[in-house]
Order: sequence, then structure tokens, then C-alpha cells
Amino acid sequence: MTSFTRSALNRVRRLQERGHYDKATIYPIIDEALICHVALVQDGQPFVIPTIHARMGDELILHGANASRLLQHIERGEPVCVGITLLDGLVLARSVFHSSMNYRSVVLFGRGRVVSEPAAKLAALEALSEHLAQGRWQDARKPTARELKATKVVAIAIDSASAKVRSGPPGDDEADYDLPIWAGVVPLDLRAEPPEPDPRLPDGTAVPAYAAHYVRR
Repeated sequence: MTSFTRSALNRVRRLQERGHYDKATIYPIIDEALICHVALVQDGQPFVIPTIHARMGDELILHGANASRLLQHIERGEPVCVGITLLDGLVLARSVFHSSMNYRSVVLFGRGRVVSEPAAKLAALEALSEHLAQGRWQDARKPTARELKATKVVAIAIDSASAKVRSGPPGDDEADYDLPIWAGVVPLDLRAEPPEPDPRLPDGTAVPAYAAHYVRR
């Protein structure tokens, strides 16, 4: 399946022309983003939890402490909704009404399971590590048995999802194009600054290429 079925759950209602349901659009947004926000409801109270994620095939991987309220919710098989947004630019229109942002966003829905088999759990943690910085898993010390026991890993099946994307210049009212007001786009991008070494790092320790030349795209 290369696209998600459009349904009442995932359908983009406002500005439907910006909606996308194909994995070729949705999955790269998930993979580029460093943080997702997971929404859940407990005892009638909604919560939104920011967390690190990674994607393995058609599943979203999360991890945390065994006592995590979010992970316990997922372990029970309760539904969750996950939101991810990449901000690409500020759209400064001639009017306040038409000012906007260029963005790529995803909303996905699913239920999860605990990843407990040791090899699968390590593979999921490797995916999380590599999602942050490709090559880091190979360099860093691997989790000990005690650390693995203290960590819960869950995989959320991406049952339904949609993307919403805006790009391009402002779309002003025709009558406003003659106004003497600057309009356009201020591009935004996630850019890494030069790495800052740990003060306790031994002299002469080389900065790995994935840190020295870090990029997301």
C-alpha cells in the first residue's frame, strides 16, 4: 500500500488542496523531524507529550522510562494521535489576513505494542539513535542489560495518516497587489552550529563527521 485511505479520521478538512495521503510525502516528513507530539486522553483529560521518535517501516518507534504515562497508555493498546511539523518559511503577505507560513506537517493515528524481544529492542534503539545523528550508534557505548531493563520501547502501527503542505509565495487579494507593502517569504531552516565539546573530553578527541557537518535534509 503506497497511500493511506482517505477517511473521516485523517481527511484534511481546511484547504483540502494541501492534503496528501501518499507515503512518499508523509514518510519523509516523519523522517526529517526530530520531535513529534503524541496526544492521548486519560480519564477524560487530554495530554500532548513531546518526544523523540524514529520510523521503522510502517511503525513509529518511541522510548522512555518504564514508568512513562505515555508508554503505559500505548502498552495497554489505547489509541494515540501523533503530530509532526516542519517549518520552512514565514509567508509575509500584504495583508495580515493572508500572512501565513510554509510548512510540512503530518498527523497520524494508531495503536502500539511493546517491543520486548532483545534483538528487536536493540534494533529499535539503534533506529532512534541513527534518527538523531547517522553514525552515532556505531560510535557510542551500547546499552547495558540494566539500562535496557529500565527502558521501555514501543512501536505504533501507522494505521492512518495525512500530510498538509504549504509552499510558495503569498496569495494576496488582487486589489492588494498595488499596495506599497513588501511581501514575500522568509525561508527558515534547521541549521547546526559548530559542535561544542564536553568540558571533560580528553584533548585530541576528534569530532566525528556526522557532528562536524550535521544536516537534517
